[in-house]
Amino acid sequence: VTLPPQAKKKGPRYTPVSRRHERPSAILWLVRNHSELKDAQIMRLVGTTKTTIASVRDRTHWNASTLTPMDPVTLGLCSQIELDFEVQRAAKEKPIDAAYGGATLLPASETTARKEPEFEPSEKQRDDLNVDAVFAKLKGIGGGKKQDDAD
Repeated sequence: VTLPPQAKKKGPRYTPVSRRHERPSAILWLVRNHSELKDAQIMRLVGTTKTTIASVRDRTHWNASTLTPMDPVTLGLCSQIELDFEVQRAAKEKPIDAAYGGATLLPASETTARKEPEFEPSEKQRDDLNVDAVFAKLKGIGGGKKQDDAD
């Protein structure tokens, strides 16, 4: 699988000096959110070295205490298309285990099963829900004048 012709880059990409301090934050974000990515893929996305990736991963980076995970796309270090491409490639190479114990959806029989009400309404609540009782209360509130005018 190759990138479309317009997305290919020639040689290593240049990162301005003002943005170079943001690379470790992007590496930390990639390591936390996309652990399936290999070091070579992170190197391509962010434009860094294996030693920097290893030091961020081990928390031995000189600035590790102040690093906050930041999306490399937001920082402008790579495009969303490039990130999606690398994540898809990593997902194909590393299939998800069938024994994965993560959260799953409940079966439809459980979610659509009719449940008995958990509480019984009191007599006052039943009267409030009684249609005849509601209309009787409305007639008593202000319906008397209009009936007198009609007679």
